Amino acid sequence: MSELPKIFKTGSIKIEVKQGEKYYWCSCGLSNSQPFCDGSHKDTGFSPLLYIAEEDRTVGFCGCKYTKKTPICDGSHKFITKE
Repeated sequence: MSELPKIFKTGSIKIEVKQGEKYYWCSCGLSNSQPFCDGSHKDTGFSPLLYIAEEDRTVGFCGCKYTKKTPICDGSHKFITKE
């Protein structure tokens, strides 16, 4: 039903994660709890992506939703053209 994800931010969203904790990354860009899912994807065809932290650290989650390394920012936002 959905075509493309909504770009929330052209850049990473840095979050302190804790080892063993589960995080559900928003893949649609509609969540009000970015970069995490709040259920806003309902009826869009998108689903959240589970991320389990392997260690305590800062993670740069993708804000543009076009990363090739979901859910981690890979710099894909640098190649997004604004219409």
